[in-house]
Amino acid sequence: MRSFGHLFEKLRPWHVLAVIAALGATALLGGKYLVASTDARAATDPQASEDRPASGNADVRSSVDLTEKQASTLTIAPAPVQEFAVRRTAVGTIDFNQNMLIQVFSQYQGKIIRAFYNTGDDVKQGDLLFTIDSPDLLEAESSLLASAGVLELQTRTLSRATQLLKAGGSAQKDIDQATSDRQTAEANFRAAKNAVRIFGKTDAEIEQILESRHVDSTLLVSSPITGRIITRNAAPGLLTQPGNAPAPFSVADISTMWMVANVIETDAPAYKVGQEVEVRVPAYPDAVFKGHVTVVGSMIDPTTHRQLVRSEIADPEHLLRPGMFASFVIQTGDPVRSVAVPADAVVREGDGTMTVWVTSDRRHFSKRIVKVGLQQQSGQSQILEGLTQGELVVTEGAVFLSNKLLLGANG
Repeated sequence: MRSFGHLFEKLRPWHVLAVIAALGATALLGGKYLVASTDARAATDPQASEDRPASGNADVRSSVDLTEKQASTLTIAPAPVQEFAVRRTAVGTIDFNQNMLIQVFSQYQGKIIRAFYNTGDDVKQGDLLFTIDSPDLLEAESSLLASAGVLELQTRTLSRATQLLKAGGSAQKDIDQATSDRQTAEANFRAAKNAVRIFGKTDAEIEQILESRHVDSTLLVSSPITGRIITRNAAPGLLTQPGNAPAPFSVADISTMWMVANVIETDAPAYKVGQEVEVRVPAYPDAVFKGHVTVVGSMIDPTTHRQLVRSEIADPEHLLRPGMFASFVIQTGDPVRSVAVPADAVVREGDGTMTVWVTSDRRHFSKRIVKVGLQQQSGQSQILEGLTQGELVVTEGAVFLSNKLLLGANG
């Protein structure tokens, strides 16, 4: 068989040019026929049009058609308008209310005789915490007895001088001197009684000392508030002095606690004193502790770029403990009304965009990019852009539609 090369050698040059032109025309007509066939198929078959990718091989489909049976598995509802509270959330720790935490010292120095409570015990105002052997109390009671004796002596002296004056055996100047001495003794006696009262002795106890002519150096130290013993350093024989740390006892009022948080710098302007606070702790996941902001820091920490926010939390059942990890929500503004959808209706796409699925006939579903704002504790998401009130939204099953769309694009 002769080769095509041998055949071309026999042809004239103009014959070769004619053959090449004919081959080019055939190729051009074939390409046009192929494109026209594809376009005709797309016109008669919408699915074929969707299956054809756009330039750059990017999937541009954003809708899914379901059968009646498939659509029945979805939950569809119109998008309502709801109120969304303007809130901020942060985390912090629980602490004692330091404004209601008292270190209990004795007013005077002395050795502790006995301590009556331990750490963790609850006490009431006036309960005896510890006793001390106080030399200052001993001195005050001794002075009281001495002043009482002097007053009694001056009273008798004045009485005798008065009787002698009546009998003519005394001068008026003696009466005047005796009266002055008695007044001085009476003033010293009152001062001595007041000195003993400073140590916590009642009038009945003072009268008992005067009647029995017996001094008792035991000083009683009681709790100034109702609360819980949080530290105890008291021990028999320990010398205690006023104001010298450590205090024998520390008592905290635990009806309220502090929630201390350091919020991010960008949220700092939103916090104000008096704002309502809702606090939750992992130890009691179903409990909500309410309170209000009492302190907003006056500066931003230059290292962490955070601001101190301290709240006072009511704890009537005494459930909270210092050091507990806590999360809190603070309402920082008036509620706003916006379109809302359940959180399950929003799908986060691979590129980070948020989408919902809408429909008008419950059979044809379109994917819609939306902008999500606030979140309600009830599970509703605020939609800022991309959705209007009343549009039918897939509230359950949105992920199914996204997966079906993805499988169709890869198929």
